[in-house]
Amino acid sequence: MHILSATDIGIVYGEKPLFSGVSFGIDSEDKIGLIGSNGSGKSTLAGILAGAVEPGTGSVVAAGGTHIHYLRQHPAFAPAGTVLAEVFRGEDPKLMALYEYHKLTAQLEEHPGNETLAMEIARLSLRLDSLGAWELENSGRAILTRLSVDEFQRPISALSGGEMKRVALARALITPCQLLILDEPTNHLDSQAILWLEDYLQKRSGALLLITHDRWLLSRVANRILEVDRGEFLDCAGGYQNYLELKAEKEEAQAAAARKHRAALKRELTWMLQGAQGRSTKEKARKKMFRELNRQSFKAEKGKVELDIPARRLGKKVIQLAAVSKSYSGRTLIRDFSYTLLPRDRIGIVGPNGSGKSTLLNIIAGLTDADSGGVERGETVKIGYYRQQAQELEDNLRVIQYIQGIRYEVKTAGGENITAEKMLERFLFTGSDQWTYIQDLSGGERRRLYLLGILMEEPNVLLLDEPTNNLDIETLTVLEDYLEDFPGAVLAVSHDRWFLDKSMDHLLALDGRGNVSLFTGSFSEYLAEAGSPALEAENAPEKKDSRAKREKSKLSYKEERELEQLEAETDSLQQELDQLQQELNEAGADYVRLNQLHQQAQEIEQTLEEKMERWLQLQELKDQYERDNGDGSFCPN
Repeated sequence: MHILSATDIGIVYGEKPLFSGVSFGIDSEDKIGLIGSNGSGKSTLAGILAGAVEPGTGSVVAAGGTHIHYLRQHPAFAPAGTVLAEVFRGEDPKLMALYEYHKLTAQLEEHPGNETLAMEIARLSLRLDSLGAWELENSGRAILTRLSVDEFQRPISALSGGEMKRVALARALITPCQLLILDEPTNHLDSQAILWLEDYLQKRSGALLLITHDRWLLSRVANRILEVDRGEFLDCAGGYQNYLELKAEKEEAQAAAARKHRAALKRELTWMLQGAQGRSTKEKARKKMFRELNRQSFKAEKGKVELDIPARRLGKKVIQLAAVSKSYSGRTLIRDFSYTLLPRDRIGIVGPNGSGKSTLLNIIAGLTDADSGGVERGETVKIGYYRQQAQELEDNLRVIQYIQGIRYEVKTAGGENITAEKMLERFLFTGSDQWTYIQDLSGGERRRLYLLGILMEEPNVLLLDEPTNNLDIETLTVLEDYLEDFPGAVLAVSHDRWFLDKSMDHLLALDGRGNVSLFTGSFSEYLAEAGSPALEAENAPEKKDSRAKREKSKLSYKEERELEQLEAETDSLQQELDQLQQELNEAGADYVRLNQLHQQAQEIEQTLEEKMERWLQLQELKDQYERDNGDGSFCPN
């Protein structure tokens, strides 16, 4: 029996029908990935299922006793609340009691000695005992810690947008419900938090509906895929891999049908041109057949995002960073960092939230000055900077006005002159969509438009800050393919493992304490070496043009022995970290134990970091040897 049933639901946004006739059921153990192109209505569908949006047609019926919790992309908060109080704001009796308890506790801290408040808190404490709510309290604290929110009494009004989203996610995860709906839950999470969330959702009982473009998350968690795409609806049993296979088969069948249709149409057109008399019943039937064939269209012919934009010529000198340092409020984010970027570099920038990744991109782009050190850019360098906040988009402009304001025409890599209107069509802004005001676009459509605007500038160095946030999977796939053939350099800040594994050759890892380390491998390999679980190899994205492994240069005998010893020592330290990670996973909601284990892990990580610094020095000697011998794929200084 379904815990929720949707029957023939449909909705129109403005004059644009998003979808119609959608019917499906959700069972108690379904873990559903809801995907689709930007603007197709995914968030709207989620809102309908949650009862937050009224459908234009059809109905949604929940079985008796089914509670639904919906995490929106932009959750609302009580501005006067604290982090801990807001985590427990909800309709469940335990949550209500905890919310009131923490709200009054915060008030008592502001007004110590208030006997009325103290008595009310004592009464609530007894009620929490009777409800058995203290376990939920511990779970809330533990989840907040996992999501890198550790200032429990901080006012909500003092949080950033990303921090607010993490608090809302914590609230969603502890709220008792039979169906949990999460809209882009991995936005604003760092890699470790995403890994933890994947494991948590895998083990969570109850139904789950995920709106996400995170393909690793879909691969690890979802056992069913729903796709809403330009009015079409697809329900695919099994995980993301099954969906990809089914989608490929469906598109092949549609393409074959389209080819057959064109052949039949050509035959009938030839017959018509030869001069049909139109007298016999047979001839009239063939004329009717021709008209019907001519009216037919096939879904295989619907538009897909296309990228065919060249980059300007890039000289040998690209960007050089020399001893760059940067601090904020007494905290060092980048310390004495040097790097030489080469024309075909594909560098992923990773690290915890707040470690300075976006700051590093801003320094490279010339938007932020370093405290010390310098940045030199080649004369031919044209930077295209895709930022987290699309500040350049003006809501009062129409889509076509925004693109024409950048360039009326662009020449493709194939030498074809393409107008702004045609480029918009290639980016799925067709017909009346081009005259839509930017303020009326969905978040994902705004990001797609912003990306097109950057690429139309014909940059030869791309700086991408969280490019996978809010872009649909189709656009992400095309972007990844584009980066494969992009003749310039790419630096990308991201927590998206799929994107990093597929498109980046090396990593710059920031630790938040000023250290920036080069890692010559994939992001999955980096996570594995850091003691984090990685996906099975068969689920990993395939690189189309992976670079050949470099020859190993010979070090001195002493250096070889030191390198071997360092490898053994780091392996041993890593095993200790792995053991601690296992204990952390088993600690559950024991907040005190979690803190103890975190402290132990930090001490070992410090020792490991020192060992790795020397290991990297030896590795860089090898890299230098390779550069001197003609291998110029990367060049750290």
